[in-house]
Amino acid sequence: MDNWQLLEYAAWALSALLGLYMLFDTIKTNRAYSEDLLTSSREGEIDETLVIDPPHQGGHL
Repeated sequence: MDNWQLLEYAAWALSALLGLYMLFDTIKTNRAYSEDLLTSSREGEIDETLVIDPPHQGGHL
């Protein structure tokens, strides 16, 4: 087995890990938030509902 085959297997493994992480994150997000919130397109609706980083709201430190 040469270096290129090892690199190819490593790339496939990394791809599988990223795919599993994306699946896990999708399931976690769907359980945490309603479908209406996730599919809303009204600007500001998600920003008002989700406060991820409160110190940066309104410029306060």
